[in-house]
Amino acid sequence: MPSGAGISAAAQSAAAQVLTAGRSPVWAVAVLGVGLLVSGAALWSVWSLKEQFSTLEQELVRRQQTSADQAGEARVLARQAQDQTRDAAAKVSLLENRLAEVALQRTQVEELMQSLARSRDENLLTDVDAGLRVALQQTAITGSAEPLVAALRTADERLTRVNQPRLERVRRAIAGDLDRIRSAGVADLGALLIRLDEVVRLIDELPMLNQLDARPQAMGPSTNVAATVPAASTGGGSPLGWGQLFSEGQSLVHQVWNDMKGLIRVTRIDRPEAMLIAPDQAYFLRENLKLKVMNARLALLSHQSDVARADLMQVTQTLGRYFDLGSRRTQVVLESLKQVTTQSQQVGVPKPEATLAAIAAATAGH
Repeated sequence: MPSGAGISAAAQSAAAQVLTAGRSPVWAVAVLGVGLLVSGAALWSVWSLKEQFSTLEQELVRRQQTSADQAGEARVLARQAQDQTRDAAAKVSLLENRLAEVALQRTQVEELMQSLARSRDENLLTDVDAGLRVALQQTAITGSAEPLVAALRTADERLTRVNQPRLERVRRAIAGDLDRIRSAGVADLGALLIRLDEVVRLIDELPMLNQLDARPQAMGPSTNVAATVPAASTGGGSPLGWGQLFSEGQSLVHQVWNDMKGLIRVTRIDRPEAMLIAPDQAYFLRENLKLKVMNARLALLSHQSDVARADLMQVTQTLGRYFDLGSRRTQVVLESLKQVTTQSQQVGVPKPEATLAAIAAATAGH
C-alpha cells in the first residue's frame, strides 16, 4: 500500500509538471495513462504480493500448527517410550533378580543333592564297615572264612547298585581281599578239635616205658597135682605110676622157670628218667599231658596257632620221653599230634585290611 501511493503521487506530480510546462494535453493524457497503468500494475502487484503473503502466512500457521501437533505427539510418544523403557528396565531388573534367585536355588539344590549323595555314600560305607567287622568276629569264633566272604560279596553288590565313581577304589579293594581269602588255605577247625579230643581220650591208654609186660602165665599140669594126689590117696591108697610123676615134675619145673623169667627182664634203657617214675607220678604225668592238649585246643579256638603248636610240641616230646614208642596207640597219637601241628598253621583267615583302609579313605573324602 505505501509503495502504490508513492507511485501514483509521482505520476500526478509528473503530470502536473507537464501541464505547467505548457505541453500538449495528449502527452499529458499519455503520461497520465502510463501513470495509471503503472499505478494499476503496482496495485495489482501489491495485491498479488499481499495474497501471496496471506497464503504464505496461512501455510506457515498451518505448518506451525502441524509442527506443534507433531511435537505434542512426539512428546507424548517420548513420554510413553520413556515409561515403557522404565517399565522394561524394572522388568529386566526383576528378571535379573529372579534369575539370581533361581541360580542361587539351583546351587543350593545341587549342594543339597551332593550332600544327600555324600551322606548316603557315607552311611553305606559305615554299614559295610560294620558288616565286615561283625563278619570278622564270626570268623574268629567259628574259624571259617565263609562269614567274611559272604560279607564282602554283599558289600560288593551294594556298591554296584549305588554305582558311584568315588567308591570304585573300595570295590577294587573288596575284589582283592576276596581273591586273597579264597586263595588262602584254611583248615577245618572242627576236625582238628575232634583229633585233639581223641588224643585226650587215648592218653590214659598209652603204655609207659616203666610198665611190665602183662604176660599170661600158662597153667601147667602141676596145678592138677595137688588135686590129683589127694584124690589118689583118698581113692584107695594105690601108688602113682612113675611116668605120671615124671610128667608132673617136668611141668612143675617149666612153671618155676617161667615164673623166674617173669621176675627178671633185660631191657636197654635209653632214658633212665622214664624208668624212675612212680605210679602216682605217672597219673599226674598223664593229667599234665591232657591239660597241655586242652590248652592247645583252646589256643586253636582263639586262633593262637603259635601257642597251640608250642603246646603240641611239648606233648610230643613228653610222649617220646616217657611212653613206649613201639606201641600202636602211641604211634596213632603221635601221628594225630603231627597232623594237628601241621594244619594249625593254616587256621588263620586273612583280614580284609585293604577294604577297611579304602573305606576309611573314602569316608574321609580322599
